[in-house]
Amino acid sequence: MAPIPAVNTLPNLANPLEDAKRAAAYRAVDENLKVQDHVIIGIGSGSTVVYVAERIGQYLLDDKYKQYVSKFVCIPTGFQSRKLILDNGLQLGSIEQHPIIDIAFDGADEVDANLQLIKGGGACQFQEKLVSTSSKIFIVVADYRKKSPQYLGTNWKQGVPIEVVPSAYVRVVHDLEKVLGAQKAVVRQGGSAKAGPIVTDNNNFIIDADFGQIKDPKKLNIDIKLLVGVVETGLFIDNAEKAYFGNSDGSVEVQSN
Repeated sequence: MAPIPAVNTLPNLANPLEDAKRAAAYRAVDENLKVQDHVIIGIGSGSTVVYVAERIGQYLLDDKYKQYVSKFVCIPTGFQSRKLILDNGLQLGSIEQHPIIDIAFDGADEVDANLQLIKGGGACQFQEKLVSTSSKIFIVVADYRKKSPQYLGTNWKQGVPIEVVPSAYVRVVHDLEKVLGAQKAVVRQGGSAKAGPIVTDNNNFIIDADFGQIKDPKKLNIDIKLLVGVVETGLFIDNAEKAYFGNSDGSVEVQSN
């Protein structure tokens, strides 16, 4: 069995951005995963989390850690993360079996100065929030583009993703724009591969609501959640413990409260 490779010994990937994502993910796992203590592990969605699952899989292949990592039960946030878990030889579990999670790793679309997040660009925010809020420790991994200089909505221009019951989407769009003051609220479409709206893993629709720069994400999250028809928002409030940002030069910046 091969020992875990050090990040600085790995060959560069084809894209410097991928190197940045890998560096952030590997360091987040190395610094926060307590192999002998943690058993139930949340694995999120997105391009950076690919390297989280890869790194945990490397621990499984190391004789020093195999006896512990082979007992891990990994909880996915959607189809992609289920595949990542299985592809890396890890044991797949479910949130129904394990409602309390030791530690979870996930990406973000934007992270503000107070570690508040926008998530849901991949239409998985309900499952992502269920897993992250069920975790004793929640660690964010991302690249430098996801760090906001101050407010949410500065770098991420697509708006706040909101999962809604399909029959309520017209009402929710109206209330977002006319009651809560969204500049624009639109149902996310499937694009050229699908005629009509994207349907989530929970058979709901996603509305992307543009509020511009969000100076009070806590209040906005509550206001959106109170709208009839809303299942969950992509505002993750007071949830993350740390965020790891991979930079283009290979360095990693860590943000914590």
